[in-house]
Amino acid sequence: MRSDVLAGKAALPAVRAVLDTNVIVSALLKDGGREALLVDLAQSGSFKLVVSEALLEEYEEVLRRPGFGFNPTQITGSLRAIRDSATVVHPQKRLHVTRDPDDNKVLECALEAGAEYVVTGNTRDFPKEFQGTRIIPPRQFLIILAAQLE
Repeated sequence: MRSDVLAGKAALPAVRAVLDTNVIVSALLKDGGREALLVDLAQSGSFKLVVSEALLEEYEEVLRRPGFGFNPTQITGSLRAIRDSATVVHPQKRLHVTRDPDDNKVLECALEAGAEYVVTGNTRDFPKEFQGTRIIPPRQFLIILAAQLE
């Protein structure tokens, strides 16, 4: 049982966040890193991970690039775990905000879900904020999540 329930506090609504593809790749590359911790926290329900089919396809396409050398079984298992723990949205609006169409997919997903955060290792490729969604690096998101536990 969660400590906030034991203390008689009402549980806070889960923060909604979209993880950019670079966060997923980094999570698989470095098992003990910040990004891996974020994926673990999403899978445990510490925050609500939001994805779209287009974003899941991008995760898979990038993870299967030969340069990373990931085992196909590992990729399949990781993507299944992400899909099982995430909320899948179907963006209705196409955006042309960033130079890279793949980054637009991330913002489309966040907009459709009403996500509070996009978490990316490439904050320079995004605006600092987009229609109420803050674009932040993994380290900052971990600090935000930790503050909610206090």
